[in-house]
Amino acid sequence: MAQYIVGKADEIQPGEKQIINVAGRSVGIFNVKGTFYALKNSCIHDQAPVCLGQVSGTYLPSAPDDYIWGLEDQVLRCPWHGWEFDIATGCSLFDPETKLTTYPVSVENGRILIQIGGKKRV
Repeated sequence: MAQYIVGKADEIQPGEKQIINVAGRSVGIFNVKGTFYALKNSCIHDQAPVCLGQVSGTYLPSAPDDYIWGLEDQVLRCPWHGWEFDIATGCSLFDPETKLTTYPVSVENGRILIQIGGKKRV
């Protein structure tokens, strides 16, 4: 896999995102509580620019009449049709088998690196 430097870790604060082009792809880089994630900026439903969507949380499975809010700053909602995805896994909330393309992310010497197929490039 090729490794690409996509930015500085201190430029994307917790709760923020940045959309970049790398290796011919539009990719969203998300900082969720200090951990970075990378998602291809294309919704599986209708190729919408999913990373432009709202980031929030969701209600978690719970007992009747209990409403437990969770996954704060970790749920990405597609701006076109409202499909929701867990940023950490890329999985949709309605069907874990339905998922966005994700890329491995690491932080080295304050730089954010993502891995995309091909030879290593730094």
